[in-house]
Amino acid sequence: MPRDTLTADRIVRAAIELLDDEGLDGLNMRSLAKRLDSAATAVYWHIKTKDDLVRLAGDAIWQEVELPDLDATDWRTAATAHASSMHAMLTRHPWLVQAFGSHLLHGAGQARNNDLSLAIYEKAGFVAADADRAAATVFTFVLGSALGPAAQVSLNRRLSKNGVDAERLLTEAMTRATETAMRFPRLRERLDTTAATGYAAAPDNTFVFGLQSLLDGFEARLTAARAGRRE
Repeated sequence: MPRDTLTADRIVRAAIELLDDEGLDGLNMRSLAKRLDSAATAVYWHIKTKDDLVRLAGDAIWQEVELPDLDATDWRTAATAHASSMHAMLTRHPWLVQAFGSHLLHGAGQARNNDLSLAIYEKAGFVAADADRAAATVFTFVLGSALGPAAQVSLNRRLSKNGVDAERLLTEAMTRATETAMRFPRLRERLDTTAATGYAAAPDNTFVFGLQSLLDGFEARLTAARAGRRE
């Protein structure tokens, strides 16, 4: 593909696909150029470094997060929808979770979501500084909740690339982890009661439970603050 038929947008879209398939470690200009049926030098003409490519790809997928209409809904419904959409996006693109720890990420897509987060918690009734804290708390929770699935994807990919039987290794690791857990009473109780179905360290609906608990706490703080102002 001649250089002049490439665009930065096409390169970024291809990079996102490559990152979804291969992760951060699998992204390089040669592999990307092959996917684009181009030469690596043509890619460099548009995007100079791998770091720039990760930053642009990371910012592009923030556009997938749905932004609720604050004029049409209450703050708590908006907060739930926005956090859930962020979590879904991070689960679809687990490499972005890892990129937060290894790359400088910024751009209009991320800024658009940050601005919406602040608007949600200002609408709830927080003053500016507390709206910042609330938005940061929810984002930290969302990012942490997506870390487990992202780590699992990365581990499976690494084991498979090393030519080992990933399923066998994971089964053996789970067996050893279970043997260790049986020494501790609360873990043993859960393992005994879920022997047929398997015990999950993060049971179903953990994300929903955690998010609603956070929002319950925010609501309680706001209610207490309003009561204090009336006294």
